Amino acid sequence: MSALYSHLPGIGLVLVALLAIAFAVVPLLRMKNIRMRAALLAGIALFILAIGGGVYFYVGRPHLAAREVVGLNTREINGLIPFLIKRVHEHPEDARAWRYLGQAYMTANDPRNAAKALAKAVALIGKGDADLNAAYGEALVLASNNEVPQEAAAAFTAALAVDPRNPPARFYLGLYKATHNDKPGAIALWQSLLADTPAAAPLHQVLVDKIALLTSQTPGGAPNPLAMVEMLAARLKADPNDALGWVRLMRAYTVLDEKQKALQALADARKAFPDNKDAQTAFTTAAKALKLQ
Repeated sequence: MSALYSHLPGIGLVLVALLAIAFAVVPLLRMKNIRMRAALLAGIALFILAIGGGVYFYVGRPHLAAREVVGLNTREINGLIPFLIKRVHEHPEDARAWRYLGQAYMTANDPRNAAKALAKAVALIGKGDADLNAAYGEALVLASNNEVPQEAAAAFTAALAVDPRNPPARFYLGLYKATHNDKPGAIALWQSLLADTPAAAPLHQVLVDKIALLTSQTPGGAPNPLAMVEMLAARLKADPNDALGWVRLMRAYTVLDEKQKALQALADARKAFPDNKDAQTAFTTAAKALKLQ
């Protein structure tokens, strides 16, 4: 009955249109001018199509049918999410649909709902899927403003139990350990991940900096600036292809009043980028600002 009430406006529109058409058509049938009658009938036909199309879109909601035809292969997130919501409501035991829904929410920058959907998938599949556990944990982290809650740590632990080399699990569980007074555990995870990360990958630099920060901290917990600078110098010696890293090293030595080391860093930087004009310009600009030349 409620469905009937929801369609009453559309039904009323149809009735009014039919009455209007009847009043228009009856006189037309009596007209003797064939061309005039044909033109007016064509206009009425267009009117009927317009009314029919409007009512169909109002009552029939063809966009839902279109989404079902497109299915899970659609590339439009705004169309995919409603389809998947409909799917999991009709088939709540479909773990794959819950998983796809969680991934779609993540793509749409909605980690809170992503975590809820992925939690359903984990409950249905179990904890034997490392990637699913890691995805669930990452959604929880993003929903918590990049803090790693205990529930997320449990998900990452479950992921590593299945796949000890899972990259997201190692990174985020290391972050959890670092903020829960387990620095050796965090360093071990990040060093193992660093060994598997290409030097050109952005994650490589992130891991190097995080490891340096933890290893340079004094027993009281405050970072040791000298140790951090030496870590940066050692990293640049091993991998000199980091122009900004050289500028940071020059600046750090200058702040520490180590002018000779700053000058040596400038010389090493220029030697590392002999044919890169942009890098050479950056080194010269930094050197002038730091009064090294």
